[in-house]
Amino acid sequence: MSDTHPVEFAQNRYEQMSYRRSGRSGLRLPAISLGAWETFGGYRGEEIARACLYRAFDLGITHFDLANNYGRPAGNAEQVVGTILRDMPRDELIISTKAGYYMWPGPYGDKLSKKYLVASLDQSLKRLGLDYVDIFYAHRPDPETPLEETMAALDLIVKQGKALYVGVSNFPGAYFEEAVEVTKRLGLTPITIHQPRYNPLDRKPEHDLFEHTLRAGTGVISYSPLAQGLLSTKYLGTSIPKDSRAAAWWGRESNEQVLSPEKLTQIQRLNQIAQQRGQTLAQMALAWNLHHPAVTSVLIGASKVEQIEENVAALNNLEFSEEELKAIDEIAPLFA
Repeated sequence: MSDTHPVEFAQNRYEQMSYRRSGRSGLRLPAISLGAWETFGGYRGEEIARACLYRAFDLGITHFDLANNYGRPAGNAEQVVGTILRDMPRDELIISTKAGYYMWPGPYGDKLSKKYLVASLDQSLKRLGLDYVDIFYAHRPDPETPLEETMAALDLIVKQGKALYVGVSNFPGAYFEEAVEVTKRLGLTPITIHQPRYNPLDRKPEHDLFEHTLRAGTGVISYSPLAQGLLSTKYLGTSIPKDSRAAAWWGRESNEQVLSPEKLTQIQRLNQIAQQRGQTLAQMALAWNLHHPAVTSVLIGASKVEQIEENVAALNNLEFSEEELKAIDEIAPLFA
């Protein structure tokens, strides 16, 4: 914490959050984690980021998720969040970052080679102002680089003390299974966590991934659990809110594609179930995510403190009746 401006956080911050083990590891994550994709250092600046991070921590959210390419320009999210972390208790936080997408020109600024992963994390640590991150991810598959090289690079990073745990993101089931086998065969650091996209409108992990993560003892933190905000009340009207991400960043063509009439009908029908449960649509979507036995945590984004408070309140009702699950399946089927 800052010596000149110490920050006082809520004394009861650990009393209202649920913490779950990531697979068979000893790492426990809050049921709800906070991510910086598109928000902090993107279309929201440091003042809002600080308010959101502080309020999240007061509510027991100890895990903040970033990547090297988050923010505008790429890397700005780590810069913004790193400034805020200086006034927070580092040992009570789980900080994660990733590498795998394009960051700088030339052959060493993209994908999953050892050269890129090691160099990228060194840059991330400088932007964050940290000696280490708690979780470092391979951000996406890279068919051009042998998995042996990628997983050995992650192992090296752990041995160097630059990360405590390693994870993968966006790996399909078979590719993830192969990565697990590589770590076992070569005696490398195991994969503690997988980060896939998962929500009621995008259920691919249920038939392509979760059986693999459960078998491997790997935790799952799902990103876009609200389908980039579609599963919230802000898009239930006839027009797009001016302060929404869709209005700020997506553009008209993307909005028309994402917010199709069919999608809006789905969202409205799901909202009816949420209302019957006494939840907002966002709260039900998060609860539905956490209801799956493979899911350790859900990764939310927030541009307002109120969104974090609403999302954490989802933990008040995580149970679903068979009738509710069947109704959700009919509206948003597994094999859509």
